[in-house]
Amino acid sequence: MYVRRLELVDFRSYQRVGVDLEPGPNVLIGANGVGKTNLVEALGYVATLDSHRVATDAPLVRMDAAAAIIRCAVVHEGRELLIELEIVPGKAKRARLGRAPARRARDVLGALRLVMFAPEDLELVRGDPAERRRYLDDLLVLRQPRYAGVRADYDRVVRQRNALLRTAYLARKTGGSRGGDLSTLAVWDAHLARHGAELLAGRLELVAALTPHVAKAYDAVAAGRGAASIAYRPSVELAEPTTDRQTLATVFAAALEESRTAEIERGTTLVGPHRDDLTLTLGPLPAKGYASHGESWSYALALRLAGYELLRSDGIEPVLVLDDVFAELDVGRRDRLAELVSGASQLLVTCAVADDVPAALRGARYEVTEGTVRRVR
Repeated sequence: MYVRRLELVDFRSYQRVGVDLEPGPNVLIGANGVGKTNLVEALGYVATLDSHRVATDAPLVRMDAAAAIIRCAVVHEGRELLIELEIVPGKAKRARLGRAPARRARDVLGALRLVMFAPEDLELVRGDPAERRRYLDDLLVLRQPRYAGVRADYDRVVRQRNALLRTAYLARKTGGSRGGDLSTLAVWDAHLARHGAELLAGRLELVAALTPHVAKAYDAVAAGRGAASIAYRPSVELAEPTTDRQTLATVFAAALEESRTAEIERGTTLVGPHRDDLTLTLGPLPAKGYASHGESWSYALALRLAGYELLRSDGIEPVLVLDDVFAELDVGRRDRLAELVSGASQLLVTCAVADDVPAALRGARYEVTEGTVRRVR
């Protein structure tokens, strides 16, 4: 799989730009702040319907523009597919596949499989559990696009259930005689148990498949300096490891019943995949709080490379993006990383200094300036 062409209209700093890309390495060179990351961010958005830099769509639309448009032509197994997305802040995204309107924007998921490593990924190691949950869910959708619907259904149920609990909490706080109407809470409990079980099972299966790839990737990047391992930590207690959906739904239902009083008192849902975490360890210690800057950087890179290798082992050849990575690595790590990714079907590298990129990855080269992209080799 590779992206043959990318076109942007009113996306970030670009009023209008188009660039033809090649299979194999593509290096985007330009000074900081000229828009290199904007280009790969747009491709990441097509792959996940999210930005790796911001939580909302508004910053993606160029100032004074009403909407942004992303078009990319993806070649997979000899066939080309045009994907188009229209981003309007505050409104639902609109999508087209092969020039035909998609019923829902998420119908484009899976058309472009892409793994990106960016400086923001340090938060996978140092940040809150939400960053690690997002990492798992994005990778889960890349492997099996149907999980986009599972995520959406689960998030909807949590929002509705939280709204109900919040109303009851506020009623109790202000002295309401009945403490709010919770008559429909049992219905939302059933929905949460069902959708939560499906999402949890998917994550557990993913982590089991991902674990050996993380260990191998960290060992390769860090040249054997430490052993990395991951483990999933659910907010519900499992008597024994299982991915059976019905068993997990039963566990969820019991956990919700047990936490009912505490949830009403706090006005929020306290159990479920939105409360889970992925624990990262380096040797005998947790990576968060103990890993050095270099170790944290290597661990974050290993997580992305592990996802990339897992997709490849599934028979999926994703596009790989390294956004401003090499400037943060010493020469040894640069060369080891180049060896690991040199066989990518398509690799996009952004950098400010061309010499930071190992010679093995210097394929097609593009010069990025304010609002323009020009191929120079």
